[in-house]
Amino acid sequence: MPRDENVRRVRSAVTRLSRRLRAERPADALAPTKIAVLAELWRDGRMCAGDLATLLRVQPQSLTRSLAALEADGLILRRPDELDRRQAVIGITEAGLATLSADMHARERWLAKAMDIQLSPSERQLLIDAAALMDRLADA
Repeated sequence: MPRDENVRRVRSAVTRLSRRLRAERPADALAPTKIAVLAELWRDGRMCAGDLATLLRVQPQSLTRSLAALEADGLILRRPDELDRRQAVIGITEAGLATLSADMHARERWLAKAMDIQLSPSERQLLIDAAALMDRLADA
């Protein structure tokens, strides 16, 4: 199979699985942008809005409403930056962590069941190994 076709197959499979996982989110779940904000704060810790926008590959202005709503709901907390008082540092709260965990748990429960039903033990291990490679690619 030509290299371009292999690349297309990987891209297509990742996209399809991503869509399927999104479909498994709870009906009352937060908007994907808000979940992405919480996930970045959980994964990378406290940061300013500009750094968060860079990680999410959006303009800082695009996060304004989402950050305001998350703060109003008590899911994030903004504090003045100790080094640069003009900036705010954003962190996830315990309520934000609980909300993110509930969202991730629903998807992980579906994925675990699908892996158990559809894949052999060796295929599950292969998928776990591939996940580490996909993480490396995502960080590139």
